[in-house]
Amino acid sequence: MSSPTRRLTVAQALVRFLSVQYTERDGVRQRLIAGTWGIFGHGNVAGLGQALLEAGEDAMPYHQGRNEQAMVHAAVGYARQLDRLSAMAVTTSIGPGATNLVTGAALATVNRLPVLLLPGDSFATRAADPLLQQLEHPVEADLTVNDTLRPVSRWFDRVTRPEALIPAALHAMRVLADPVETGAVTLALPQDVQAEAYDWPEEFFAERIWRVRRPAPDPAELAAAARAIERAARPLIVAGGGVHHSGAEDALRALVDSTGIPVASTQAGKGSLRHDHPADLGGIGHTGTAVCDDLARAADLVIGVGTRYTDFTTASNTLFQNPDVRFVNLNIAAFDAHKLAASSLVADARTGLDALTEALAGHRVDAGYEAEYRAGKERWERVVAAAYRGDDDAVPTQTQVLGALDAVVGDDDVVINAAGSLPGDLHKLWRARGRRQYHLEYGYSCMGYEIPAAIGVQQATPDTPVWALVGDGTYLMMPTEIVTAVQEGLPVNLLLIQNHGYASIGGLSESVGGERFGTAYRYRAADGTFSGDPLPVDLAANAGSLGMDVLRATTVRELRDALAAARASDRPTCVYVETDTATATAPPAEAWWDVPVAATASREAAVRAREEYERQVAARRRHL
Repeated sequence: MSSPTRRLTVAQALVRFLSVQYTERDGVRQRLIAGTWGIFGHGNVAGLGQALLEAGEDAMPYHQGRNEQAMVHAAVGYARQLDRLSAMAVTTSIGPGATNLVTGAALATVNRLPVLLLPGDSFATRAADPLLQQLEHPVEADLTVNDTLRPVSRWFDRVTRPEALIPAALHAMRVLADPVETGAVTLALPQDVQAEAYDWPEEFFAERIWRVRRPAPDPAELAAAARAIERAARPLIVAGGGVHHSGAEDALRALVDSTGIPVASTQAGKGSLRHDHPADLGGIGHTGTAVCDDLARAADLVIGVGTRYTDFTTASNTLFQNPDVRFVNLNIAAFDAHKLAASSLVADARTGLDALTEALAGHRVDAGYEAEYRAGKERWERVVAAAYRGDDDAVPTQTQVLGALDAVVGDDDVVINAAGSLPGDLHKLWRARGRRQYHLEYGYSCMGYEIPAAIGVQQATPDTPVWALVGDGTYLMMPTEIVTAVQEGLPVNLLLIQNHGYASIGGLSESVGGERFGTAYRYRAADGTFSGDPLPVDLAANAGSLGMDVLRATTVRELRDALAAARASDRPTCVYVETDTATATAPPAEAWWDVPVAATASREAAVRAREEYERQVAARRRHL
């Protein structure tokens, strides 16, 4: 007897399949693909567009975007807020709609966050050739613009026949749900194949549960890690994003409470401990705190938990200076666990931390070491307080803006940022109070991420106050999804800081001999440089024109009041403030970052910068 089948188009079958996929971890089940973002064109309107319409909102909720890159950012924000256990799909037409996905896909894959990309593609049958927006290549007839997504996807397939969808869709779900493999997954869908009918086996549409593993550490690796920790006089934990993805915050706190080992955090790992825990020392690396970086230089054992060890974390391999320093890395991915020639502990972060706590029962660091780092923490708290403090009637500096926000947010608020000078100030100064309060996308540091990501976070946790922090440079990159927030009735808060240019890169340019070239938003002066008066743009008016409520603040007091009003509002609200850029209140970098400087130059600034560069780079070491 033949198995029952159902006749559907490829697009209809894919939507139906996606609607019955689930993840399960620790006995909690949720939809793997919770909805689909889409912008329709000729490459997907009659296929996936029609399929989404026919499926209805209950089967597959649809969200209308304004920019394809932004749709991916929104999906990534959603997935991160839900610990990578639920994700969204993004569909586009062929041509520019598809290539606009590349930046978002790279961001997702770099940060190991799941998103399913469904771009339309050129005709598989080649019945009409070339198509509108088709890329013709003189020696590769099967190449399309979607091939640009291959290097930034964790898994890629082009579905050129209906029956090929079955293995492709199953592989896609496997990768999305796997905490080791996850990232952007692309199923390129030729527009003719999307609309083609096929008799699908009913088993394809049965509910599937993808269980998210919590692998335990190998006993030998665990024993070696415990021995290394017991022998260390100055151990330091570096908490990365894997702590949050695993929901391992309580396990980390239990280990720290038991052993007294201090914790430094990467951008992705900040908030792994509450800021007021005595062992939480804040950020590490180039944008880290003084106490963290001082301890890192002298540490004889660094215990990485769920971290990738980017150059910002390691200060471009100049931070860990103890000649006897060794590394133990707890990571679910062997690829990351082996970095820095570490003794690897390949396991889920929560499972591994629980096992370490048990293996280290009765062990505690020396009381003098605890007293040392606690005193350092107290000194840094005074630095934070000074950076936040400002005259109520004065124009705020950027750090005073953060102080005003700190005074308003609750423990469960989410603060989102990605690029500019804000990540450094936030990493050094922000007092994270909840496990998901601090949301920094710093793997790809993508300008334009913040506003759409805030939408994704708000969709994932509707009752959570969400703040997108952006400067004027980032705002001008991608304000379009404000319209989506208004359309969806999502009360996201936008804190828009006007400082007339690329302030972060301006400062970096000055430090490497670039003399702030090309970084200011100003009129051209008589000498042809952009050093004239500030441009007369009104970004607050722009946000208002897109549908946001707008509150303008000119002083510290007005800013606090505006932030409180925004938090209490049930509408998308923009708080606009122009900052004092002449007064320095941000603490300086406590560790180096390698940005190569011109080896030869005639301008004095570049010559001096090269001399400093050669002095700093001499401290680099390879940990072998």
